[in-house]
Amino acid sequence: MKAPGKIFRSYVTSLLLSFWMVARRVLRNHLGLLLGVVFGFLLPWLLFLKLAGEVWEHEGFRGDRMILEWLHGHATPGQDGVALWFALAGGPWVMPALEGLLSLGLLLSRQRRAALYFLLAVGGSGLLNLFAKVMVGRARPAFWESPAPEPSYSFPSGHAMAAAALAAAIGILLWNTRARWLAVLLGMLWALGMGWSRMYLGVHFPSDVLAGWLGSLGWVGGLHLLYSRYFVELRRMWGETRLYWYGQTADRLERKNTDSKAPA
Repeated sequence: MKAPGKIFRSYVTSLLLSFWMVARRVLRNHLGLLLGVVFGFLLPWLLFLKLAGEVWEHEGFRGDRMILEWLHGHATPGQDGVALWFALAGGPWVMPALEGLLSLGLLLSRQRRAALYFLLAVGGSGLLNLFAKVMVGRARPAFWESPAPEPSYSFPSGHAMAAAALAAAIGILLWNTRARWLAVLLGMLWALGMGWSRMYLGVHFPSDVLAGWLGSLGWVGGLHLLYSRYFVELRRMWGETRLYWYGQTADRLERKNTDSKAPA
């Protein structure tokens, strides 16, 4: 009969081999879905929580003030006008009106499912922003007098989060059309411009803006996974993985038990 140490090593080896076979099978059959889950949901939220923790414990990153002062040191009247336009466009009147018009357009074209997804994407990101602001309670930067001051908390940036949510939702809705790359390009420019304007005006730290982008990406991406066929595929992948894992592991352990009980 084998020694206990050898039996334990055999069990561990069997489990590792079973895990490798399961992982290889999942990657072969569901690679696209896994990439979507990781980069469209898990990674953005993990980075968002990391940023929130840094802000909570250390008041943000060391480069926050340096970036703001650099932008302010290179300010021009032309940039002032562009930044103020972004502030107006992303404010509490223009952005909701635009989102309402887009939702109405989807409803009138009888795309109720798309309209509901769009409303949950942009509306949910706004609610998450308010919740995060209250929970973190970060004060706004006060290095100079801003031409467009804001009274609420700073983390995360509401303008940046709303712009990213709008861009991501439109990009997802248009992904299966010819306009998808144009939508992605314009959406990225919109979100980047909005983030730049918040820092340029001195009403948000760079970490506020980055957190707003990440939070919206994680929310809109996760909502897409739940709201589309990918959720069904995710459940099927989980069921297949469990069955395959249990079957492979049970077979290997049974063979190892049989071998260990065999006479030497």
